[in-house]
Amino acid sequence: MLNAISQVSRAAAATAALLFVLSGAMLTYEVVARYFFISPTTWAAELSQLCLIWGGLLAMAELLASRRHITVTAVTDLLPPLGRRLCAGLALALVVLFSVIVATWGWDIFYDSFRRGRTTGSLLNLPVWISELPVPLGFALLALQGLVELLRLPRAAAPGLGATEP
Repeated sequence: MLNAISQVSRAAAATAALLFVLSGAMLTYEVVARYFFISPTTWAAELSQLCLIWGGLLAMAELLASRRHITVTAVTDLLPPLGRRLCAGLALALVVLFSVIVATWGWDIFYDSFRRGRTTGSLLNLPVWISELPVPLGFALLALQGLVELLRLPRAAAPGLGATEP
């Protein structure tokens, strides 16, 4: 089960990478269309924003698994291995708690927009829920990956000195 969650996190991160590339391609197309052909698009900016939103939120869980989130280790690096492990466990528990709260509230916001049929009001007039859905999905996956990392923590090497071991 733990490996399955980690595989989903890796797949979500790969999807995020693809979305970032797609966003860059759309924005490049927009610049060329606007400044070279004097024919701006009505879709590139909004769709690239959606790609960035989805990509950023889908990548969070894999970043946690690979220890790529920003950490401040000035104090924890001075602790013995047990102290570093306890601090890592506390941090992971807080990440899980925060993620569950955001996923729950995010789901409520998404569902309300979905139910009411809210739209962006932009030229594309897309449903708002498309940009709200990655919040509960991304944070739910982050919460699950946080639980995986908490369960793996007793067997992992003690974090420290900027270590990046998963």
